[in-house]
Amino acid sequence: MEETLTLDTLSKTTGELAGSLDALWVLIAAALVFFMQAGFALVEAGFTRQKNTVNILSKNLIDFALGSLLFWAIGFSLMFGLDYSGFIGAPDIFFLHGWEGAIPAEAFLMFQTVFAATAATIVSGAMAERTEFKAYFFYSIVISAIIYPISGHWVWGGGWLSQMTTPFHDFAGSTVVHSVGGWIGLAGALMLGPRIGKYDKSGKPHAIPGHNLTYGALGVFILWLGWFGFNPGSQLAASGTGNITAVSHIFITTNLAAAAGTVAALIVSWLRYGKPSLSFALNGTLAGLVAITAGCDTVSPAGSVAIGLIAGFVLVYAVTFIDHKLHIDDPVGAVSVHGICGALGTLLVGLFAQNGGLFYGGGASLLISQLIGVLTVGAWAFILGLILFKILKLTVGLRVPKRIEEEGLDIYEHGETAYN
Repeated sequence: MEETLTLDTLSKTTGELAGSLDALWVLIAAALVFFMQAGFALVEAGFTRQKNTVNILSKNLIDFALGSLLFWAIGFSLMFGLDYSGFIGAPDIFFLHGWEGAIPAEAFLMFQTVFAATAATIVSGAMAERTEFKAYFFYSIVISAIIYPISGHWVWGGGWLSQMTTPFHDFAGSTVVHSVGGWIGLAGALMLGPRIGKYDKSGKPHAIPGHNLTYGALGVFILWLGWFGFNPGSQLAASGTGNITAVSHIFITTNLAAAAGTVAALIVSWLRYGKPSLSFALNGTLAGLVAITAGCDTVSPAGSVAIGLIAGFVLVYAVTFIDHKLHIDDPVGAVSVHGICGALGTLLVGLFAQNGGLFYGGGASLLISQLIGVLTVGAWAFILGLILFKILKLTVGLRVPKRIEEEGLDIYEHGETAYN
């Protein structure tokens, strides 16, 4: 009897330790993903002009603050509530009441909150330097409370994409987070139109350089660091040999894809424009990170290098095509990095996944599921984005007046400057 009690007690203690370790890892990962907000702020500020720095930083601050409140109150329930017809989570866990899972509810909420805030902050880069702050305030609310949680439910909350015969696979959010932000940003950039002076009368684009590439580079390094919480943290556990092996594997695939994306974008831009562009290389890093996020758990290290190289290559041509051919003004390349490379990386899971990928004898079923997910989530985000920005344009206003745009949003919108 004493031996049985001792074994029971030992088993219970071991289980509690494993649960505590898993929750601690999720919270540490959440902190790393939160730090990505600083990375986005520096990238967007560095890649835009000095006169709009306060405006950029204010937007990055407010989308996390608003996102935290709204995702806790509403968004989490719509994303993870009891599935309703495969489309939406039932509003049965507003304010986190009643949610139960393998880790503490508060830990899971915190981790998911920083993801929701990432989707919202991507949008600001594509719409930088000409958007009314009050409009940003309102669209950040809608993204965090409605657009992101509903499509997120389709994949991570038990919705219809996860119910397919071959489930759609997006481990950490190439589509769920990044493409959603990228396609909403595309809708916003289209609705706003280009910045003053971006295109001449013949439609020829003119470069509008950012004011501080040091900020941009530091921001990318911070984002690279934060991605080690974004992707490995999505394992949601670190206890036991299986979990720590998975986390270690995801670290490696994440890092290799980022490195490959950097090298590919640098070389392609060098060959194409005659100079090794730091701006393209930095965005190549982000392209590799975004692209690997969907399949970081299931592709091999070699597969992650291939995904990163493809993303870095595509990134250079995507930025040029959007700017020169479509005449869409995206100051930081958010649509190319997050929208296009997020979709691309998700599709490449159908080729490179070691379990079910076409290159590993899995047939085309996974690739078809990936295509369905990319198209439907992309259409949802883009169409809802267009509707949202049209409503804002007709009500509170979307674009600042010409004089404010020319002289800078910092003084007129915020009454202060970043540099005195």
